[in-house]
Amino acid sequence: MSDELKDLYQEVVLDHGKRPRNFGELPDANRTADGYNPLCGDQIKLFVKLEGELIRDVRFTGQGCAISKASASMMTAAVKEHTRAEALALFDRVHALVTLGPTSGVELESVGKLAALSGVWEFPARVKCASLAWHTLKSALEGKAEKVSTE
Repeated sequence: MSDELKDLYQEVVLDHGKRPRNFGELPDANRTADGYNPLCGDQIKLFVKLEGELIRDVRFTGQGCAISKASASMMTAAVKEHTRAEALALFDRVHALVTLGPTSGVELESVGKLAALSGVWEFPARVKCASLAWHTLKSALEGKAEKVSTE
């Protein structure tokens, strides 16, 4: 990873970890999902308001490390006002990016600011922290009732 990308990664993760966007409950959500990372204890509850296929609003609550919070914060900002299909396609690209890094074939431009998460792949123990919110979103969008676990 380039020094520029490492600096961006650190800056963005710290900012979103300290000041998460879209944090809090969403009373009129029509989809929810719970996620848990038993390895480190990260927990998330995701609230999604779907209008047809459009994600009108999305928020989250929970506790976790800076990477987990930052990923959830960045994710909610990225998928709001996008379709379910667009969000699921973004899930696939981000998941590949954080698990495979540069060998994923994902163009960083295709994920925008989420490219800052690309540095996670270098720290295998943190991949689950970064992907928890994304797996929880996928579960909510697919209407699954069981709790999401990174194990």
